[in-house]
Amino acid sequence: MGERVRGQIWRDGEKVDGFELSEISELIGQDGVLVWADLECPTHETMEALAAELDLDSFAVEDTTASAERVKSVAYEHHTFVMVYAVTDTESEGTSLDVEHPAERSEAFELHRISIFLKENALITVRLSEGFDIDEVVERWDEMGVERYGIGALLHGLLDVVVDEHFEALQRLDDAVESLEALLFDERMRARTLQRQTYDLRKDLVRLRRVIIPMREVIGSIQRQRLENEAPRELDPHFSDLHDHAMRAAEWTDSLRDMIATVFETSLSLADARLNSVMKKLTGWAAIIAVPTAITGFYGQNVPYPGYEKTSGLIVSTVLIVVIVGALYVGFRRRGWL
Repeated sequence: MGERVRGQIWRDGEKVDGFELSEISELIGQDGVLVWADLECPTHETMEALAAELDLDSFAVEDTTASAERVKSVAYEHHTFVMVYAVTDTESEGTSLDVEHPAERSEAFELHRISIFLKENALITVRLSEGFDIDEVVERWDEMGVERYGIGALLHGLLDVVVDEHFEALQRLDDAVESLEALLFDERMRARTLQRQTYDLRKDLVRLRRVIIPMREVIGSIQRQRLENEAPRELDPHFSDLHDHAMRAAEWTDSLRDMIATVFETSLSLADARLNSVMKKLTGWAAIIAVPTAITGFYGQNVPYPGYEKTSGLIVSTVLIVVIVGALYVGFRRRGWL
């Protein structure tokens, strides 16, 4: 994993060939110019040079390189800082949500932090891992025609791809929960295995909720800043639609949380019901087995009794065993105990 720097400059609606990170400070504020720079796995020296060149706030730079930070949007004096997390599926790397072999299961999703610096006509993205496909964002920009809308289009295209990936991750998790629901009433499924799978899915959902729920506030904050800064209104419907998607994703996570909780509670209830059924069967068979034991024990006494040392005694005891055992068996069967 090495450092990689790339970017693109648009001048008067046309792409300009060639890009150097050191040129950004000279291009900021120029009319008709739009700048994007992407730093993948940057070194400490590169981040310090970028911060000094663009006068980035030290707290924002610190958040970019910290080991763990939450999703947020902060407006500093000279720039705006946004932090989001993209979600990628690890199935391509050989792991998946396996509902039949939970012992072989690993984390189904990988989170990739994306730090975004917005300064006038420049957007700088900083990524600490290689998993996120930035080329998909570039393709989205080409489809939108970002050169017509300016810096807002760059930000919208990036966030749109991130939110779409959130939806894909939630859809996969939803499918996994439905598969788990189908196994609830499978008699061959062990209760402990089912509970373990439910717990694993719940862990995945918790990880997703931490990065999906705050997106509503982030996009809402960006919309308010655009309104305060009197940004062009052409992108307002696009950001409103993006905010709606973020709201739907957040609501979907709540729905999945309820579904997983229901699956877990149902599995416990079914386990209790199966235990009660087993106890009924054991009790029924114990009662049936107790009858011949009691009768043969009575007839095995060393004292005289009706039928003692006579064939009639054997016949009577045998008939009693058959009749009483048969009556108990029929009665237990009718009650569903056997």
